Amino acid sequence: MQIDLSGRTALVTGSTQGIGHAIAVGLARAGARVVVNGRDEEHVAGAVRTARTDSGSDDVTGAVGDLATEQGAAAVLKAVPTVDILVNNLGIFGASPPLEIDDAEWRRYFEVNVLSAVRLIRAFLPGMKERGWGRVLNLASDSAVATPAEMIHYGMTKTALLAVGRGFAKDAAGTGVTVNSVIAGPTHTGGVEGFVRELVGDALPWDEAQHEFMVKYRPQSLIQRLIKPEEIANMVVYLASPHASATTGGAVRVDGGYVDSILP
Repeated sequence: MQIDLSGRTALVTGSTQGIGHAIAVGLARAGARVVVNGRDEEHVAGAVRTARTDSGSDDVTGAVGDLATEQGAAAVLKAVPTVDILVNNLGIFGASPPLEIDDAEWRRYFEVNVLSAVRLIRAFLPGMKERGWGRVLNLASDSAVATPAEMIHYGMTKTALLAVGRGFAKDAAGTGVTVNSVIAGPTHTGGVEGFVRELVGDALPWDEAQHEFMVKYRPQSLIQRLIKPEEIANMVVYLASPHASATTGGAVRVDGGYVDSILP
């Protein structure tokens, strides 16, 4: 299958590292004009350089702004007024004892993981509908449907993203615009390495620590390993393409079989 996104502009939020960066590289390889986003100008500039090198495309730029705030969103929208592909990847996660998560932390998780996506969908979806083509992709998680006790606040936000995606897909019905969520399973990123160490400690070598984490904390995984960011990116690039024109309002899984269900 040949995927050609030439002539399309894509914004990937929270894409200076990890899954977001892999998605930016994948979209650029497919020919899209890609905008990398982050809060720090230096990190964004570095991510743009890396994405250009890794993708072999010079058509990668950056937009600096904290999308969890109205001011940051406004700055990004000023830099990128129109997109054809919106990938809402920005997110935070961490382990906390459930009864110790205070109101401020609940709000912070909602604002970063959910409201940042809603703001951009409100801004970009009308133009996509008018042009008769567009893709909105929200990065969700297995925690949306299999919420870990130590990450209730995170799981809540990812469940909310599934509802956001389904609802906006209905708003875009019949317009040529698709809206989907991607349910990512436990993925090997720098942030996840830190999370694994929080739970299993620093004594074990990484391969052993990863194995203990999967066996003890994520035993449902059928591949029994952390997913590579590129594997998530492959699904996003496909869903962003014309080949996925009949897939909308869905929650598509790239979870290593983690969610114990035969339905998405």
